[in-house]
Order: sequence, then C-alpha cells, then structure tokens
Amino acid sequence: MAEPSTGDPMLARQGPLRSLASRFSFITAALVFGVVATILAYDLHQNTFDAGEGVLLCLIVILSAAISFFTSRWLTRPLSQLTASLTSARNGQLQPIPVSKTGDEVEFLGETINRLMNGLATSQKALVEQQGLLEKSIQDRTTQLEEAMRSAQAASRAKSEFLANISHELRNPTNGLIGMLDIAIDRELSRDLAEQLRIAQSCGFTLLSLLNDILDLSKIEAGKMTLEKIPFDMRVLLADCIQAHQPKAGENSVSLRAEVSPDLPQQITGDPLRIRQIITNLVGNAVKFTEHGSVEVRVGGQFIESGVFLVEIAVEDSGTGIPADKLLSIFDKYTQADGTVSRRFGGTGLGLAITGSLVELHGGEVQVESELGRGSTFTVTLKCEAEAASGEPRKTSPAATVPATPVASGSAARILVVEDNHVNQKVVTAVLRKRGFCIELANDGQEALNKLEQSSAFDLILMDVQMPVLDGLEATRMIRKDSRWDGLPIIAMTAHAMNGDKERCLEAGMNGYISKPVHPSLLLSTVDEFLLQKIS
Repeated sequence: MAEPSTGDPMLARQGPLRSLASRFSFITAALVFGVVATILAYDLHQNTFDAGEGVLLCLIVILSAAISFFTSRWLTRPLSQLTASLTSARNGQLQPIPVSKTGDEVEFLGETINRLMNGLATSQKALVEQQGLLEKSIQDRTTQLEEAMRSAQAASRAKSEFLANISHELRNPTNGLIGMLDIAIDRELSRDLAEQLRIAQSCGFTLLSLLNDILDLSKIEAGKMTLEKIPFDMRVLLADCIQAHQPKAGENSVSLRAEVSPDLPQQITGDPLRIRQIITNLVGNAVKFTEHGSVEVRVGGQFIESGVFLVEIAVEDSGTGIPADKLLSIFDKYTQADGTVSRRFGGTGLGLAITGSLVELHGGEVQVESELGRGSTFTVTLKCEAEAASGEPRKTSPAATVPATPVASGSAARILVVEDNHVNQKVVTAVLRKRGFCIELANDGQEALNKLEQSSAFDLILMDVQMPVLDGLEATRMIRKDSRWDGLPIIAMTAHAMNGDKERCLEAGMNGYISKPVHPSLLLSTVDEFLLQKIS
C-alpha cells in the first residue's frame, strides 16, 4: 500500500512499516486474512467448502483491502500535511498550514501549529526590523565617527599649522630684539644704560623660554615629540646647566653645587637637548623657590642590563617646600603649588609638566619628596645607552667644554646671508662682520641663486626657510642640483622650530640647522664648524 510522501528525510529513513498508514494497513490486512483463513480451515475440516463460498471470501478480502487503503489515506493525509508544514517551518518558511475540518484531535493540533507559526512569523518580522534598525544605527554611528575623525584630523592639522606660523612670527621679532640688544650691550655704554639693556635682554630670553615651553607642550600633546640618540658627556652638560644658573643663584644668595658619581660613564647615548631641558627645569625651579640656603645636584646611576644605563638625577634644595596635598598636582599643566607663586616668583606652571612628559618619553620616572618650609628633593631616572668602561671615568673641566673664541673667526670667509627680514639681516650681519667675515645679503631664494651665478666664491650660506618669491627649501634643492656647489655648506637659519622642521631642511640638502632667535655664540660656533669642515 502506498504511503504519502512528506519530504522529510527522517521519515524516509523510518522504513515502510514505521508510518501510521503502513501500520494501519498491515493490521487490517492481517485481521481480514486471519478471519478468512479461519473460515477456510473450518470448512475444510467439516468438508463443507464450496466454490461459491470461496468466491465470497475472495471478494471480502479485496473489499477489505480497498477499505483499508482508502481509510489509511483519509486518516494520514492531515498528519502528512502537518509533517510537511513543520518541515517547512524548520527550514524557515513560516506559512500557515491547511487544516482538515475533521473536528477531532488532528484539527486541534493543526490549529495549534498555525497559532505557533503566526507567533514565530511575528517574532521573526520584529527581529528582522530590529536588525535593520541596528544595522542603520551602526552605519550612522560609523559615519559620525568617521566625520568626527576627519574633523579631529583637520583640527590637528590646523593646530600644527597655527603653531608653525605663530612660532615663525614670534621668533623673528624675538630674534631681532635679542640680537639688537646683544649688539648694543657689546658697545661702550654708561652703567645705567647697560643695566637697562641687560634687563631688556633678560626679558627677551624669558619670552623665548615661554615660547619654547608652549611649543614643547604642544608637540608632546600631539605625540610629535621624538628623542634623538646622540653620544654626549653628562659631566659637560651638567657643568653647563650649573653655570647658566649661577647668576640667579648668586642673586638669591644660594649655594649651587653639583656632584657626579664616579660610576657615571664618560659617554652616554641619548637626547642631550631634552636631558638638558629636564635638568634646567629642575635646577631653575630649585633656585627660584630657594630664597636662601643651598641647591645641590647629584648625578649617578647604574647599569640595569648590557648597554643600558639608568641615569639618576637628584635636585635637592632648602627652599619653601611643597604642601603634601599639592605633590600630586604639581606636574599638571598650568598648575603651581601655591596660587601666589606666579605673583611672587613668576612662571606659568609648564616647566614641571614638560619635565614629567620628557621623563616618560625616556622610559623613566620622576619622584618628589618635600616638607613645607624645609625644601624639596626631585629625583629623576632616565634610561640611556652606554658602554661599561674598564677604567675610572675621566673628569672633564667645565672650562674645557667650549672654545674661548671661534677658531675660524676673522678668516675673511665670504658668507651669503639669505634672509627676507631686514632686522634679522642687520643682527646677523653685525655679529658676523664683527668677527671679520665678508657678508653678502639676499632677500629671497631667487636672489641667492642670482648671486651664486654672478659669483660662486662663497664659503658658506645661511639660508632662511620661509621667504617670498622662492623659499629656502626649494632654493637649496636647486643649488644641490648644480655640481659647481656640491661642497658649499648651507645652514638653515630659521624661525621654524617645530618637530620635523630640522629633518625637512636636511632632506632638502642643507648641512646644518639653527633655530631663531640665534644666539651670537651659537651662530659663530656653527659657522666655524662648517668652515673648518670645508677647509679640511
């Protein structure tokens, strides 16, 4: 007897006698066969069997088989429909199933399944709608984040450009101010006028220091502060820092002294400019807040692994001290331990914030111990590269750090100064001519190229970067393309002092870099260095 197909592979694997229709047909056939066999056996035993009775029994068997077949189909069709619908639902097709109006349990089961299907379909529709809303929300949020990132990047670029421009615009007049004051002080003046000029120059250096602090802080916040790796002598660096603060210490009747451990290597590889800045900030603060007493700087350290030396710098003073509740906040930007500090001693509260950031860049840490009225001790550790020395380190005298006079000064070397600012022209010209150099001036890069074409007998070029007509970088690239000037030193002398400016100058073909305002001694020593290299 045929069995309705459900399309379900699980039902197909059950075999022909496992379904309800097969079982019903088999039982019915077995029952009819048993009755007919019993009648036949009885008649044969009684010898009463005849042909008519045989035909009747055959008709009964056929009729029973037909009834069984149609009855099984009638009973199993609704169940087959339910099975097919459940299979479709399992495959994700939540459609109502046709229910036979039999008025029995099969009809009730079908209606229950339909209610379940409707509930699942409603839930699935809500889930799809919610998923769509979620995807749209994610897309909108991603778009907002991308827009915010673009805005932040644009703001960062605008900030960098603003800092570069403001640095250039502030350094140029500061260079003229300090340079002209330095030239004026070098003349024969009355004592009162010389004192007034020195005070004005001191104010100029204070302004320059503040400008440098602001730019450094901006570079640190932008993550653009990088450290160089240059071998240097810590003893010489420390002696320079102490010597620079001796005048202020003398004014405050403060004893300023330094002590260097014999374990300190002669040569350390690191960033001497930033380490000098750390020491200068700490010593400057100690001297400023110590009205009488002493300031002592101790430098030592130890090797923590092969080739890595942990430098320890301690600055101890007997000054005003810091309240315990202010110790954690003194390294915050624009923060000072006392609100009256700025009025009494000056300052913006940037020094320690920059110091803390520079120490972190070195992979070190800074600690402070202080007691109000008894002074403070700042201890800084910095990771630097160094090689262990077999012997005792050589001690360097501070007097041997810088030559007393430039070795190439007065050599009548010809120097081309390319500078568009007339005040800066006068400052540089006065400093160089006073040492005996022959100076030619050019107001922009194109004029510098014309002068080189007219006379190639220049020994060195001092090149500004930001100029009209043709800037210093492009002018340098054009000079380097001509083999006639391969060995001509070009030194950038620019108010661009942001991170990366020096690298751009060197990539353009310049040999050196000086940021404005240029100190006369630094200018002369740099010129001497490159003139001597050219001679040798």
